[in-house]
Amino acid sequence: MKKRKIGVMIESFRLDTKGGIRKAAEVGADGFQVVCTVPERPVSAEMSQSARREFRDFAAQQNLRISALCADFGCGFLDPARNDELVAKSKKCVDLAVDLGTDVITTHIGTIPDDEQNPKWRIGLEALSDLSEYAASKGVSLACETGPESIPVLKRFLDRIPTAAIGVNYDPANLVMGGFEHLDGVGIVGNYIFHTHAKDGVRVDGQPKEVPLGEGAVDFPEWLKRLDAIGYDGFLTIEREVGLDPVGDITKAVQFLRTL
Repeated sequence: MKKRKIGVMIESFRLDTKGGIRKAAEVGADGFQVVCTVPERPVSAEMSQSARREFRDFAAQQNLRISALCADFGCGFLDPARNDELVAKSKKCVDLAVDLGTDVITTHIGTIPDDEQNPKWRIGLEALSDLSEYAASKGVSLACETGPESIPVLKRFLDRIPTAAIGVNYDPANLVMGGFEHLDGVGIVGNYIFHTHAKDGVRVDGQPKEVPLGEGAVDFPEWLKRLDAIGYDGFLTIEREVGLDPVGDITKAVQFLRTL
């Protein structure tokens, strides 16, 4: 059976950062992703160089890799009034990724409209071309979350950006909960997939609902089969944003993924 790289979004444990990292090791994960956009938290682009070294050493002591940084500022890249500041902050997250020893940052880029003549296309392309060019110069890839739009629309958008350093953080549950197809998209974006989120969900009366991994509409055996078919060998990073027992849900999720 293939040994898959399983990560955990540290914030999903709802513990302090170091406690969450220790818990990730305890439940059998191989790595973790952590949010880096809140200056008051232990991991942020405002960390000192000594704090960066200490954090990297701490992760290594737990025998865990950093699968990616979550560099999501919660507003996307489709508002020209905010993009100068947002791109500058995101570039700092790229620098942080280099110092912490990971080569992927993930973010939501906003909902890309179907119509390429919509001004948001040009606005997003300009901002993300700038950011991904900077990321490429540092050996880092920018992975855009799936879900707000269909995979074909997202691919058309990414195809217009002239650097190979921008791609996809493939979250099948976001697609399911958004009412989109979640399996064929793996083949459509193919080499654009830099990172994934292992999460599950359903739609109930037209509304999205996240559920424990393995209990929703995501066909994980088929999804993983398709990831294998394109040669994806990166992390499956568990994300659990709701629920009363996050540690229990994540533990079961790790065990479930180990069986596939």
